[in-house]
Amino acid sequence: MSHAAPVNAPNRPEPELLQQPWSALLRLHVTTDGRLDYVGLLADEDQLFAYLQSLRKVRPQAENWTPDQLKAFWINTYNAAAANLVIENYPVASINDIRIKTISGYESPWETVAVNVGGQNYSLNQIEQQLRQQFHDPRIHFALNYGAASAAPMLAEAYTSPQLNQQLDQQTSRFLNDPAFNQLSPQQLRLSALFHSYAADFGAEPQLLAFINRYAHTPVLPAASIEYLSFSWALNGRTPLSDGQALGRK
Repeated sequence: MSHAAPVNAPNRPEPELLQQPWSALLRLHVTTDGRLDYVGLLADEDQLFAYLQSLRKVRPQAENWTPDQLKAFWINTYNAAAANLVIENYPVASINDIRIKTISGYESPWETVAVNVGGQNYSLNQIEQQLRQQFHDPRIHFALNYGAASAAPMLAEAYTSPQLNQQLDQQTSRFLNDPAFNQLSPQQLRLSALFHSYAADFGAEPQLLAFINRYAHTPVLPAASIEYLSFSWALNGRTPLSDGQALGRK
């Protein structure tokens, strides 16, 4: 008696298995302080390209995947696509220096097509907006690879649904309690500009303070003053490049 193959089986690989090639690259090329070794990744660009190409066959859908599988998938996709944009234009001093030539002019790295998933093209901004609107989880801002020295350090592994909440909590706590990014005291907060840029995701001041107190090693008082630190868009590479080294821009 013959058995029919599961419907759409080729288009439904296990979400966790999908991430193994990206996880292997992160383990190799993310430093202990959470910076990405783009020079090392450049040597492995074939593996990165193959991983991104594999996403063309993936159709992540709410009917087949859990919310955590979807969230982890899109975080990983964003991070790999952002890293790929940098190495395709490396060396650059800042991800914002990248300009992609098109028929009508030039596109920023945020608006250009960065990845194809299931036959559909996405920019980094489209993926970020999808994550924000679908999940309403401000922790994603400490998981996404914004390519910036002032953004949260990168995790040296892919995000996966079984560990996702633990990974996001870990990233948030690591970023929030590191004085290189945020300086917290009971009476005064000097916060990363990420909190200001995405204020809508963190809520009004009482909600923001409640969020911070979930992760802060030092409890913050309700009347604490808040100011925002300047944000460096220098590349989050292993070694910062000076502007004079930012060659090869498109």
